[in-house]
Amino acid sequence: MMQIGNGSLRKNRFTVSEQARGHYDAAFGTKTEAPVKTVSQVIFSNGVAMTPALEATTAPAGSDFGEALSAGIPVSDPSAAVLPTLSKARPALVADLKELFKIRVTSLVVVTAWAGFYLGSMRSGIPSIHWGLFQALLGIAFVTGGASAMNQVIERKSDAKMIRTAQRPLAAGRFSLLCGLSLGLGSIASGAMILAYFTNPVTVVLTLFTAFTYVAVYTPLKRYTTLATFIGAFPGAMPPLLGWTAARGIIEWPALALFAILFVWQFPHFMAIAWLYREDYARAGIRMLPVVQPDGRSTVLEALFFAILIIPVSFIPFYLHLTGKIYFTAAVLLGLGYLVYTIRFSRITRARTTVESRGYARDLLRASVIYLPLLLIVMMLDATGGR
Repeated sequence: MMQIGNGSLRKNRFTVSEQARGHYDAAFGTKTEAPVKTVSQVIFSNGVAMTPALEATTAPAGSDFGEALSAGIPVSDPSAAVLPTLSKARPALVADLKELFKIRVTSLVVVTAWAGFYLGSMRSGIPSIHWGLFQALLGIAFVTGGASAMNQVIERKSDAKMIRTAQRPLAAGRFSLLCGLSLGLGSIASGAMILAYFTNPVTVVLTLFTAFTYVAVYTPLKRYTTLATFIGAFPGAMPPLLGWTAARGIIEWPALALFAILFVWQFPHFMAIAWLYREDYARAGIRMLPVVQPDGRSTVLEALFFAILIIPVSFIPFYLHLTGKIYFTAAVLLGLGYLVYTIRFSRITRARTTVESRGYARDLLRASVIYLPLLLIVMMLDATGGR
């Protein structure tokens, strides 16, 4: 453990960091904003003992200070820590762009949209793999990535207060506000043009409405009400509906069934995330349910309600003759498994330690991200077209 109790190391750290950011800005035309009070600054300004794990959290990935520590370079020699920065600036930019556009989230959106497109193509009796699929998914991906960037533009100050998000490019000041706005709006506009040219008006309108709801309604509401989670579930459930309309051009009951599955699935998933990062959310002033009601009872009840509800909701594609009996069996088994992990999650209300309660939440989070892809895969493999 390294105890920081004087000003010399603190001064050296920020000197090194400012020089490195100067090289980064000069190389890529970005501009570092006046820094808000980030997690790492709070830690250093209060002389908190730093463990290696916390150093890894607060020091930017690939930063001069982090590399100097790991390489054993004395931080009193700033030039030694700055030297690796130029050689690694371009990979750092790529990593920042991935973070800005939330590539993992965007990938999940694309996969669920693909499921909707596939099932819509089956209903139309046409091959599901053709250029129209790639064009639709590309447009949806661009709009999704742009919406994620705009979310970070709006939340850059609250992100800077949270350990989980403090090193996002806008929160950390590596991208300027203008840069974030340009990339976000440009990506949304590009995606809309792709969809307008290659798909149909229904898909374009629904996709832009989804982005608007996520950015302009859900994102600011998180600071005022726990209902933001419910409202945010609407844009979160849209991808398979967008895929369906891209293939079919109309909204139909099977598409709404896909929407319903994703809508209900999100709540246990969200509650697990909210419980895991409740201290972070509280620090940033975001009113998630575990923050407003920290005993965990309301969080558990909401997760259980929707984990039970998703079992009958997941049967709807079978009843609409969109899938066969194999899917029905898989939906039963997967739904029961999801429910078991949610019931296990209810132990957070009587967990003896924070580590124990976080373990229950993490297990439910893992179960949720396994459940959805498996359900969609079996749905696609056992699709009948519903004709």
